[in-house]
Amino acid sequence: MGKITVETCEIEGLKIITPQVHGDARGYFVETYQYEDYKAAGIPQVFVQDNQSASKRGVLRGLHFQKQFPQDKLVRVIRGEVFDVAVDLREGSPTFGKWHGVLLSEQNMKQFFVPKNFAHGFLVVSEYAEFCYKCSDYYHPGDEGGLMYNDPEIGVKWPIADDMELIFSERDTKWGGLSDYMKERHQ
Repeated sequence: MGKITVETCEIEGLKIITPQVHGDARGYFVETYQYEDYKAAGIPQVFVQDNQSASKRGVLRGLHFQKQFPQDKLVRVIRGEVFDVAVDLREGSPTFGKWHGVLLSEQNMKQFFVPKNFAHGFLVVSEYAEFCYKCSDYYHPGDEGGLMYNDPEIGVKWPIADDMELIFSERDTKWGGLSDYMKERHQ
């Protein structure tokens, strides 16, 4: 290995990856993904789709998940900075309902691996951000689920500045909390 450094989190399965950056007076080069290196680091997933979004400061996307077709995600920021969050939704997990957040930016070039059965979201903390992610399954319309970003049962500590106006999609204002999710799962 050596091309990437992998940090584990207190929630099993989550991984923060820092790639090796080669820089000189011209700029830099970084290998953002190489299957064999990630497999050796415990991320053997085959990714079938790449997505990219652009958002302005205060946009909060999430907390999203796919219900019947869960996805592993490998996320990173190529411009700006976001606070990225994963919430453990694996029933029976000792960390069920717990969250972990990490700052991802174009400067630190960190990546966050979010396994299947986690809710995922991010808050744009820079003026503008471009967010890229690989998925291990295709997007399935109608299979979307979500959790309210400020569910007190989960308690995510979003770095919301006093002067920050939060911006949501309409659907992200209608999600329930973790208790609602559990009731729906067991009906």
